[in-house]
Amino acid sequence: MDMGIGFVKTRVEISDSLFQEARACADSRAVPFRQLVEEGLRIVTQKERQPRKQFRRRDGAFGGQGLPREMSWVDIRKTIYKGHGE
Repeated sequence: MDMGIGFVKTRVEISDSLFQEARACADSRAVPFRQLVEEGLRIVTQKERQPRKQFRRRDGAFGGQGLPREMSWVDIRKTIYKGHGE
């Protein structure tokens, strides 16, 4: 794994439970804790650089012919509210 040319020493505060879990993970993989942290940071930063998948709205159409094209908005409104006080 390429560790780069330089190193920066820093302090990061994380919860005790997360630290213990990460330490156990590093031990089980037989890698230094620092390497595990670097791998995690690389995964997150690479994920941020990747273009996000464009949102696509699902097709909400349903069977039927829809409204006739020659209907005006007034006719459409009358059809919608037919039997409901108008």
